[in-house]
Amino acid sequence: MAARKKTFVGFGFGAIQTGLFLWEAQQSGNFDRLVVAMTNDQVVAAIRRARGRFRINVAAQSGRKVCEVSGVEIFNPRVTADRFALVAAIAEASELATALPSVETYEQEDASAAGLLAEGLRAKLRQTSPTRCILCAAENHNHAAEILSACIVKHLTASEAKGLAGVFQPLNTVIGKMSRVVRDPAEITDAGLLPFVEGGARAYLVEEFNRIFVSQVTLPGFKRGITVFAEKPDLLPFEEAKLYGYNAAHALLGYLCRQRGFRFVAEAAKDRELMRFVREAFLEESGRALIARHANVDDLFTPEGYRAFADDLLERMVNPWLRDDVDRVTRDPRRKLGWDDRLVGTMRLALAAGIEPRRLAIGAAAALDRLEREEQAKTGADLLNDIWAGASATPGEKSAVHARILAAQR
Repeated sequence: MAARKKTFVGFGFGAIQTGLFLWEAQQSGNFDRLVVAMTNDQVVAAIRRARGRFRINVAAQSGRKVCEVSGVEIFNPRVTADRFALVAAIAEASELATALPSVETYEQEDASAAGLLAEGLRAKLRQTSPTRCILCAAENHNHAAEILSACIVKHLTASEAKGLAGVFQPLNTVIGKMSRVVRDPAEITDAGLLPFVEGGARAYLVEEFNRIFVSQVTLPGFKRGITVFAEKPDLLPFEEAKLYGYNAAHALLGYLCRQRGFRFVAEAAKDRELMRFVREAFLEESGRALIARHANVDDLFTPEGYRAFADDLLERMVNPWLRDDVDRVTRDPRRKLGWDDRLVGTMRLALAAGIEPRRLAIGAAAALDRLEREEQAKTGADLLNDIWAGASATPGEKSAVHARILAAQR
């Protein structure tokens, strides 16, 4: 009897889908089909002209190389024939991954990923011997898998939803992989990047790093085709390490680079005082707080483990081959100053552990400086009050953080 096909299906065609999921699926050698859903007509046409091949620019510490993914079948879910093909692919898939702009796009009008998944999973349930499957939800949200699952269920009957438990498991992910899509033709040329296809209008630039954490698979006997990812029974500590460790330090470094007039984050590598300052914030503020919060969970949450984590990340952040643009790192300061986000959220975590977040407050003040320039109608104090208006916090908690950021601004 011929072996059953192993199919991977991805949603979205950004840097994470191309430079992580599709690349690792190909590298595993465990899949007969690589299928992807993409609503951009130009990208779909370009991949088809290239006969399912595309290139990614991969940055290591020592240089950059170009890798190729081949055999990709790409379909636009807004096109009827393509939608049928995607439903059939989902029905036979063993692994899927969503790498969309945000969890808010799961129910995007006329191209609902949740609706399409529901159709494919319904077809899977009708099979005599359905292929069990997992889905990695990579939308940079701690509960992306649960949100996606709830959206899918809305498209199913009660009996169909009940039947999913034995054949389908969505997983959360922690993806600390720096990557981006470069669309500026001048930057593509200046950086020496290769477009994703010949004559293409975009280039994918990703770092070589692939140590990705996912929720533990509980489907009985299931073996993942993409084997490089590490399963964790409780993903929340690692999600917090990414948000309050990696993301916080990256934002702090970015905003301080901006104050110094740097164009690329890699320029910080020559500023020893700046790198020392960010490392101290990483270790003494977020690190001590996270170790206190998640002691005995994993070696990461020990002084030695966290120091290795921080030093590895800081080295990767200033990799010149990534061309990490300061303006990109520091955009959307309103979101980054959110009550539960990387800067203020980490300050709160430190304060709860009895740690004074002096350095993080300086980073938050730098982010507030940028926001004041963008939204000139309001002062910094008013902006913080506006950003935190819906936060679940006591007035005392808000005033404590508020005072530290405004003091650091002076």
